[in-house]
Amino acid sequence: MLEIKNLVKSYGRYLAVNNLSLEIPEGEIYGFVGPNGAGKTTTMKIICGLLAATSGEVRLDGVDVTRNSNKIKESIGYMPDFFGVYDDLKVTEYLEFYASIYKIKDKEKKKITNDLLELVDLTQKRDAYVDSLSRGMKQRLCLARALIHNPKLLVLDEPASGLDPRARIEMKEILRNLREMGKTILISSHILSELAELCTHIGIIDSGRMVVSGSVSEIMQKVYSHRVLRIKVSARVDEAELILKENPLISKLSRMEDALQAGFEGSEEDMSRLLAALVGKGIPVVTFSQLDGNLEDVFMRVTKGEEKQ
Repeated sequence: MLEIKNLVKSYGRYLAVNNLSLEIPEGEIYGFVGPNGAGKTTTMKIICGLLAATSGEVRLDGVDVTRNSNKIKESIGYMPDFFGVYDDLKVTEYLEFYASIYKIKDKEKKKITNDLLELVDLTQKRDAYVDSLSRGMKQRLCLARALIHNPKLLVLDEPASGLDPRARIEMKEILRNLREMGKTILISSHILSELAELCTHIGIIDSGRMVVSGSVSEIMQKVYSHRVLRIKVSARVDEAELILKENPLISKLSRMEDALQAGFEGSEEDMSRLLAALVGKGIPVVTFSQLDGNLEDVFMRVTKGEEKQ
């Protein structure tokens, strides 16, 4: 679907995008993550033909975006992080205006507008002025605008920015529905926990470079080279700690009140044997669990937010 190879965008000596490569298969929701200034918005604008690349390739279904920017815009729906709306227009007028830009026939405008309003749950606001809408409603209206020409690829820059929890849930459900309808979606967001739930693949960039990419589980496996165990005991913590220290599969053992946390480089069968060894020695084990990493922790590890380990 979308393929980016060795993309570079420079402003004098400053590299906003630095040899970036990524690939998004058709029908996927790809989460694009990075610190402020990492190059996300710049990359998105290049994909949409709104900004010229210094070098590199961007192809959508094999078509070179840089050489066919007008043609490719027919296949892309773009929702910027700061959206512009015409406050003195009614909701239907707003969508029909954009439909006319894409030269959609008058007979089709009303049907497309009605279908999109139903999709983004704004049918009841069809005759309301844009200025009267809440922020969440305006976000959904802008998403409808990006869909007016039925694009294959949606490029969404912070679509949940500034939304309350209910509005974010509604936006997630709409995006899931769009994927079921066959849309491919590239989405950036700072709400990492929600991206982990929503996206099929994640790419984390820093200083214009891709630092890690893959499904959430693949990224976890790449970043965490070993399992992390948390073992809580009701008594005899010193003895439990000694047993763990003697196990060759244990590393980075730390003690936190009545719990022990350790890196573990064994298999699930090895974990079972370790638990059996503790219980066999009479250690009163309360909990024995593997800690799962999360996208926020991964983000801090692989970007400059935390020294890489």
